[in-house]
Amino acid sequence: MKVLDLRCEHSHGFEGWFGSEDDFASQHERGLVECPLCGSKQVSRLPSAPRLNLSNAREPAPQQPKPPAESPALTPEAKQLQALWVQAVRHVMANTEDVGERFADEARRMHYGDAPNRGIRGQASADQAAELAEEGIDVLPLPIPKALKEPLQ
Repeated sequence: MKVLDLRCEHSHGFEGWFGSEDDFASQHERGLVECPLCGSKQVSRLPSAPRLNLSNAREPAPQQPKPPAESPALTPEAKQLQALWVQAVRHVMANTEDVGERFADEARRMHYGDAPNRGIRGQASADQAAELAEEGIDVLPLPIPKALKEPLQ
């Protein structure tokens, strides 16, 4: 099993697990490798040191090289913000009902007292969101990556 350090075009860093180098290359060429945070398929592999578990090793393992200049490493603050964002999205997913494309209609029903108030999420077009805002119904766009819509291993 190969564990690769990857980064998308938006500098989101993540790991990918592949059966081999060829497996990664094949999946990448077919557009199957995507960022778990933003869904971007513009993913590049970062250099990484091999991980060796040797019980009788006398020398420390080599240090992982720094990413190339065109892919600056995420600062600790950026990593913390990324983790908090993922945590917030998971909280929203766990504590709201997915009403799908009925979002605008269901938000109106709740606003006008035709349905019980509860946390909902779903899809609405920009025009629908603007119409809801004109009616005094607050909505918050929250893009949820496909990877976070399903349980992660």
